Amino acid sequence: MDITAKALGYWTQFSELAINWLTSPAAWAQFAMLIGAFFAAWLTSRYIVPILKRLLTSERIPALLQKPMQFAVTFLPLCLPLLAYGFTAIGEGILASTLGSTEVIAFGKRVFLLLAARLLVKDVFYSPYLKMLGKFIIIPAAALYTVGLLDPLLSFLDETVVAIGNIKFSLIAILRGAIAGSFLFWLGGWSNAQSAGYIRAQEQMRVPTREIATKAVELGIFGLAFLLLMNIMGINLSALAVLGGAIGVGLGFGLQKIASNFISGIILLLEGQATVGDFVELDGGESGTIVKMLSRATILETFDGKWIVVPNEDFITTRITNWSDAGSGNRYEVDFSVSYDTDINKVPAIIEAAVAKHPDVLLEPEKPDCELRGFGDSGIDFAVEFWCEGIDDGKNKYTSDVLFLVWNALKDNGIEIPYPHRVVEFKGKFPTA
Repeated sequence: MDITAKALGYWTQFSELAINWLTSPAAWAQFAMLIGAFFAAWLTSRYIVPILKRLLTSERIPALLQKPMQFAVTFLPLCLPLLAYGFTAIGEGILASTLGSTEVIAFGKRVFLLLAARLLVKDVFYSPYLKMLGKFIIIPAAALYTVGLLDPLLSFLDETVVAIGNIKFSLIAILRGAIAGSFLFWLGGWSNAQSAGYIRAQEQMRVPTREIATKAVELGIFGLAFLLLMNIMGINLSALAVLGGAIGVGLGFGLQKIASNFISGIILLLEGQATVGDFVELDGGESGTIVKMLSRATILETFDGKWIVVPNEDFITTRITNWSDAGSGNRYEVDFSVSYDTDINKVPAIIEAAVAKHPDVLLEPEKPDCELRGFGDSGIDFAVEFWCEGIDDGKNKYTSDVLFLVWNALKDNGIEIPYPHRVVEFKGKFPTA
């Protein structure tokens, strides 16, 4: 009943105000001034917006300022309503001394702000979150402010209290906390992404150093966002001491693995024994390239594109083979056999010279080395060892290339590669059918 009475009261006030404006010469003069201000703003924006766009996108701008200037370009659609608001404010100061009342002009200024809010959401905001925030919060709040209902609504929300046990909150506090919290953590995520991209682009820094700096910035940004949210909601930070004790107990019991993985991740980054880009082989046989090092786990990408999520603790407590550590070369081995009719003394020189021609085979720390390994059932077994800078994977087919070189070298020198065969000896009389 109270809400209905208030609504009828507002409707009566709006009706009386509309009739007064329609019948007042002063109101019509203010309407004319609003139209003139909007027309002047339209002409001005058509002239200055192209100029500003050329200045902000000029190639002469230093590289450090190019991104901020490009960001400023996105706000150019707001020039029209903001110029209209500014011209209206100037006209309001002139007419206030002659007409006395400037209610229509004040309403027009609020309409221009509503138009600016709509353009802000429509043409400036690109993030889905910001568009949702503008659609459901900014534009409705601007519309309520335009018709003069924003202050009564805020007073109503402030007076309405919700009790949760012994704790009481006003609706305005809950709404303010939800909006501020979501915005702060969205802004924190965006800032973290920008800072992480900038830090990882600094190639003169070691990869572990870049990862440590990224994690430190991430913790700082979200820690600051949390403190700001507590301040906005009016929560005393000293009251969090009890919560901190509860979190400590939780870490001691239910969150041991999470804490262990987090600390292990920090140790990995500090020691630099495994970092992004390294090819590692786990104790369980899985292998892949490290593509991400998160707070809780490290992500490996296999040759076939699969991702393996490995807890950071496993890198500390189990044996890990790092094939890329410190950019060192890796030694590979290729087995082959030759016929028993071959002069085996010539084989090492032929194979070593052939393998050394491969562009990725290193001469340091050791040149290719062909070794006699044994006398097999079908042929004489050899192996050639060689060093390469990289991993023998789908992109770097070192073993396959060397096998081709071995095959061609043996064929060119008339050396036969044996195939399995058996000699069967019969004692006594040859069996008959």
